[in-house]
Amino acid sequence: MRRVRFHSYGGPEVLRVEEAEAPVPGPGELLVRTEAIGVTLPCVRRVRGDGKGGGDPLPSMPGGEIAGEVVALGPDVTGFAVGDRVTSLTLTGSYTELALAPAFLASRIPDGASAVDAVALVRSGHVALAALSTADPRGAESVLITGAASGTGHLAVQLAKLQGVPRVVAAVGSAAKAEFLYDLGADEVVTYDQESWGEPVDVVLDGVGGEVLPRALAAVAEGGRLVFFNSGGGTVPAYELLAGSKTVIGLTMRRFATVHRERYERHREQLWELAGSGRLRVAVHAELPLADAAKAHEIIEGRANLGKVVLRP
Repeated sequence: MRRVRFHSYGGPEVLRVEEAEAPVPGPGELLVRTEAIGVTLPCVRRVRGDGKGGGDPLPSMPGGEIAGEVVALGPDVTGFAVGDRVTSLTLTGSYTELALAPAFLASRIPDGASAVDAVALVRSGHVALAALSTADPRGAESVLITGAASGTGHLAVQLAKLQGVPRVVAAVGSAAKAEFLYDLGADEVVTYDQESWGEPVDVVLDGVGGEVLPRALAAVAEGGRLVFFNSGGGTVPAYELLAGSKTVIGLTMRRFATVHRERYERHREQLWELAGSGRLRVAVHAELPLADAAKAHEIIEGRANLGKVVLRP
C-alpha cells in the first residue's frame, strides 16, 4: 500500500510517499480502505512539529479524518462488518490507502452518500456541533467563529444560524473570503488584522488559537465564554478572565465522543439530516490525489481554502 510520512519536521516539502505493508487491526480497531482523507490545520501543524506533535518520534504520519470501506476487524470489535462504508477519526495516521481507525469513533456512511461528503461533513460537522453544544448559546446571545472559512468553520457558521443565533460573526484571515461567508449566512465578517472586531459577542468558537487567541478572548463580552478546540496553542491572560468574568472551555473530540456518546450519535444523525434536506451545505475547496499531499498542505498553510481540502487515494 501507499502512505505519506514525514521523517523530519517542516513544511509541505517533508511529506514523502512510501510503500509499506498493510497494518493489522488491533483490539477495538477497524482496517479501512480509504476513499477520502480530510486535510486539516492540526495535520499541518503536526508535520511542522507545532504543539503536542513536536514530541512525537519520527518518522510519523499525520492523523486525522478518513472515509472508506472496512476490510478487516480487530479483536472484540462489534457493530461493524467487513464491507461497511464508514467515516472515522484516526489516531495512528490517515494519509494512507489502508488506515487503522478506532471503532468507537467510526460511524456508517448512509447509502447514496459519497466518501468525500462523509469526510467533509461528518468529522468537521461533529467538531462544529460539539463546539456549539459546549458553548450552548441561548436566546439573543451572539457567536463569533474564528477560522470561519475552514472545513469546520464554514459548517459552524451555518449550524449557528440554523440554531437561531441572531448574530453570527465570521473571523478570517482575508477579506476575500467575505462573500463566501455572507452566502453561508454570516451576519458580519471581520479579518484578524482589523483594529476592531465590532461589538463584543457572548460566545467565541476558536478553531485557530496562537496569535488569534488573545484577540478572540478580547472579543468576548463580560460574562461570556470561549470554546477552544484547536491545536494552535496560545496564552490566555488570567486577569482578563477575572476582570471580565469570562470562561474558557477546552474541547477535544476524543473525549466528547467518549463522555457524551449519545449526544455524539445524535449529532451524526442531525448532520446527515440537515445535509440531505439541503439546509446545510458542504463546501469542498479541492480534491487532490494522495501523492499531492504536499500541495494540500500548501493550500491549508496559505489559508486559501474555502471549505474542505480532501485527498483521494
